[in-house]
Amino acid sequence: MGEPASSPPDSAEAAIVSVARLSYGRLVAYLAARSGDIAAAEDALSDAFATALRRWPADGVPHKPEAWLLHAARNRLTDAVRHEMVRRKVEPLLQVAAAAESAATADSPFPDERLKLLFVCAHPAIDPAARTPLMLQAVLGLSAARIASAFLVSPAAMDQRLVRAKTKIRETRIAFRVPEPPEWDERASFVLDAIYSAYTAGWEDAADENATHHALASEAVALGRTVVELLPHEPEARGLLALMLHCEARRPARLRPVDDGNGASAPTFVPLDRQDPAHWSPTLIAEAESHLRAASAAQRLGRYQLEAAIQSVHAHRAISGTIDWPQIALLYEGLVRLAPTIGAHVGRAVALGECGQPAQGIAALDALPPPRAAAYQPWWAARAHLLRQLGRAADARNAFERAASLSDDPVLRTHLLAQAAALA
Repeated sequence: MGEPASSPPDSAEAAIVSVARLSYGRLVAYLAARSGDIAAAEDALSDAFATALRRWPADGVPHKPEAWLLHAARNRLTDAVRHEMVRRKVEPLLQVAAAAESAATADSPFPDERLKLLFVCAHPAIDPAARTPLMLQAVLGLSAARIASAFLVSPAAMDQRLVRAKTKIRETRIAFRVPEPPEWDERASFVLDAIYSAYTAGWEDAADENATHHALASEAVALGRTVVELLPHEPEARGLLALMLHCEARRPARLRPVDDGNGASAPTFVPLDRQDPAHWSPTLIAEAESHLRAASAAQRLGRYQLEAAIQSVHAHRAISGTIDWPQIALLYEGLVRLAPTIGAHVGRAVALGECGQPAQGIAALDALPPPRAAAYQPWWAARAHLLRQLGRAADARNAFERAASLSDDPVLRTHLLAQAAALA
């Protein structure tokens, strides 16, 4: 493990936090890929970090922190072997303990197996509701309680969901491997969809800027960057990252403080087309555009590239001062053909309205199956907007009120009710 360097306690703890942030996923992936047991890998690594918290402040930070942690995890696995009574269960742990010891003493960096871990988390045999939480925990090290809060379930329920998924992986021996074509496209899309699911869960609550939801969105962006790092030639991975970065660039402009009449400041929701571009992040927009250009060069168009391109047109308002709605409508036409989600159809309807065709926008909304539309808040908000454009104030007011009733976000709900009141 090499000779430790002397370090004060504060810098030792900072080193542990840094290693956990940068290498947790790689360490879990390395151990789990050899044992097929994510839970055992996490337990061994958790014990290794606990040991580091006790040892490093006194002994100093080792020159190879990841190797030190692998060695400590190997000791934990060896202890687990001693407590196993059935030889069949012991054998995989013996193998991974030996592999961890070999990697810890080698001069070269240990292999990066995170891509295999991502594909296991998004395997078709895993409950779709568990894929994103499993990815967030195994790759980023988020606790079940933190994930549960973001997904609006109890910590106990989330913990059970994660335990079932890890048991499924271990008992059915899902292989830790990167799939080959034609399996690749479907499996890669599962990985990207799971990351986007995490991002949208963290984006939807506009007022929760400092707590769980915003943190979850940041973790999803971190996962997106990891996937691009691991799959630099996959255009949809870059498209997804570009999409998330464009949204993150505008996050500070989503809310505007206003006087609540009692001398205090209250946040008010600001629609995208009314946001002040001066509050957008040029750094994040530039990064998003860079990934979108790289994705475009591959000439393999996909859903996330189209969605990112729509956000790119909106972002261009910071330069041009106007929104190119015909261009957005054209991009939505491509999106509904490639990925006909209800969100894409609603976005296309709004774009038609902004292009001077609100009646066609209403017709596009009415063409959607009523069961899908009835409980979809954006469908009602879009309908209200289009009805207002047509001068049907009473119908628009009712639609705004229906949209407000379907929103869990208090700031957005207040905005929608204000739109309804303005039509009274």
